[in-house]
Amino acid sequence: MKKIWTAFITVVLLSFVALIWVGTEIYQKQPPIPQQVKIKENNQVLFSKKDIQDGQNVWESIGGMEVGSIWGHGSYVAPDWTADWIHKEAIILLNKWAQKDFSLDYEGLNEEQKAALKARLIKEVKTNSFDESNEILWISEIRKEAIQANSEYYSKIFSEGHEKYAIQKGALTDPIKLKKLNAFLFWTSWAASTNRPDKEYTYTSNWPHEPLIDNTITADSQMWSGFSVILLILFIGILAYYYLRNHEKGEAIENPRFDPLLNMKLYASQKAVLKYFIVISLLIFLQIVLGVVTVHYSVEGQAFFGFELSEYFPYSITRTWHTQLAVFWIAATWLATGIFLAPMISGKEMKYQVLGVNFLFIALLFIVLGSMLGEWLGIHQFFNLTTNFFFGHQGFEYMDLGRFWQILLGIGMILWMLMVGRNILYAIKKNDDSKHLLTMLLIAVVAIGMFFFSGLMYGENSSLPVINYWRWWLVHLWVEGFFEVFATVTIAYIFSRMKIISTKTAGRASIASATIFLAGGIIGTLHHLYYSGTPVQAIALGATFSALEVVPLTLMGFEIRENWNILKHNEWVQRYKWPIFFFISVAFWNMIGAGVFGFLINPPIALYYIQGLNTTSVHAHTAMFGVYGMLGMGFILICLRLYSNNAWNEKALKRAFWGLNIGLMLMVLLSLLPVGIIQAYTSITKGYSFARDAELLYSPTVQVLKWFRIVGDIVFSIGIFYFCSFVIKQTIHSLFRKTKSE
Repeated sequence: MKKIWTAFITVVLLSFVALIWVGTEIYQKQPPIPQQVKIKENNQVLFSKKDIQDGQNVWESIGGMEVGSIWGHGSYVAPDWTADWIHKEAIILLNKWAQKDFSLDYEGLNEEQKAALKARLIKEVKTNSFDESNEILWISEIRKEAIQANSEYYSKIFSEGHEKYAIQKGALTDPIKLKKLNAFLFWTSWAASTNRPDKEYTYTSNWPHEPLIDNTITADSQMWSGFSVILLILFIGILAYYYLRNHEKGEAIENPRFDPLLNMKLYASQKAVLKYFIVISLLIFLQIVLGVVTVHYSVEGQAFFGFELSEYFPYSITRTWHTQLAVFWIAATWLATGIFLAPMISGKEMKYQVLGVNFLFIALLFIVLGSMLGEWLGIHQFFNLTTNFFFGHQGFEYMDLGRFWQILLGIGMILWMLMVGRNILYAIKKNDDSKHLLTMLLIAVVAIGMFFFSGLMYGENSSLPVINYWRWWLVHLWVEGFFEVFATVTIAYIFSRMKIISTKTAGRASIASATIFLAGGIIGTLHHLYYSGTPVQAIALGATFSALEVVPLTLMGFEIRENWNILKHNEWVQRYKWPIFFFISVAFWNMIGAGVFGFLINPPIALYYIQGLNTTSVHAHTAMFGVYGMLGMGFILICLRLYSNNAWNEKALKRAFWGLNIGLMLMVLLSLLPVGIIQAYTSITKGYSFARDAELLYSPTVQVLKWFRIVGDIVFSIGIFYFCSFVIKQTIHSLFRKTKSE
């Protein structure tokens, strides 16, 4: 075990050294925000640094990443504002020059004339005119005219609304805020179209693809993409060899004829946890309803089957709530599972455990409802910018809730860590065979409690590259890293208590799995940051290690087979059939959603063209729900199975299981993936802005594919209904059950 622990500690330490090193590079080499943007010809000040920073806050207050995207990060219905601005500004400049020189629009010129003007455009926008000595960005008079034309266009969109972008009328009407919003949009486009000092690529490594200004994929992105594929093949081979040679089957040490957990002692705190499952089921149901509404906005724009819903609940708020509730209910499920298992681990009821469970429950309701209300008020502009940051809408996908609610949630995480951690510590002190397994579980619990605070490492006026760096610490590292370790160890612990596998085997396998996963997962965080105003090191390390993330997922087929074999191990194991079925589906979606669809967008050469398209949505749905959602549901069922003593409604669970899995697959294959492929082809052949343009997204073919999604949505919703109704009924039955401990 010493070698395994040494490998784990070494991997974690070295990975964080690399991740933090790139973070320091991001701080030092991020695109500068000029003190002033000035006109060369007359020294006129167009924008100030405060305009740009306040503009970012304004963008956050109207929904931020829930209303289109910036640098490819955000929602899919409205355009990517950076790419859209660059393309429109380029067209305006080309037409102005064409009219001045040839009395024609740009499209009416011959090829030689077009080439001459395109060369002029490239020089105009690619030349870095930022003066580091006085922090002034100099632009020409003609570019000022293009900026003003763009500003008028975007001001009209946000003040009058835009049906095809699902932006409601009056989303933003304050002329001062509109000016500042445009200052921010200009800055994001400037960083994406102007070369870094002494470099032949922009601050965003030439993202987005825009042929008019020769924004094309860099040599670094191509080279590291190829290297990542080579590494992927190499390490899949190495891991497969290791697995086949050393994998322990995990046979039970006793081969029990009866369920070892059937008559286990139940505690008051475990009963107190049950009410979480009712609330979680309601959150799941609400999330799906909001998902249906959000998806429908991409078809009707402002309405829901004719009803002008956007007047009260615009797309920006329904999508905010849809994504945030997913995080809330999945995290709440995993946390509730930890609390439920805590006394089972220690063998005793710790002091004030029931009080802690009930306090966390009330806190959960307060944070969920309070943050949702704050986001609604923020998007409807009831707050000033600072108040919005703390109590309204932060504007960043999966981290939309205001900073106040975020801090409260962090405090709740610490309390949870202490409640679960003390039980694990008590069990570790027994120094039995479970010591290594429980130590790994304790590490995961502490990491979940502490790493949540990475989301607090930026401030109200932090720059976009810095915010994105810390945001992905939370969204990727916290969720996909340490929660993944927690889930792996928790399942191993439950199976060891059922004597399906030995405790030693479970401990060894858990540490090895965590080591392999985190070897790619920690530094792999950087694959989200290739084109976010970050230096080239993010591309090199992100591409290399995100490929390694996929390696352990390729062996999920073996895990599926083993979990299936568990069901045939003994007749009594059939009692746990449906929790195990959900764990089997987690392994499947890990392989498909996180592995196949994850690698689809991971290499720089892929992400360069398809970031923020429906291909991203394919990965998001199949990994977020397919892996973490199914795992959360499996945890709910295992807790209820451990607590309840009645026969279950097999038909309801069968309909729930297959409805969820088939529905999710249909959703992807009939709609999301085909639309994503069409967008990807458009992005590669014409440019990124065309792939996000309403002309494509509202074309007849794409509209038909959007409507096809309703097939998968209906099947999926049926599965949700059966699952939630089963959990609520079973939880109520368990709450009224009399146990020996009572």
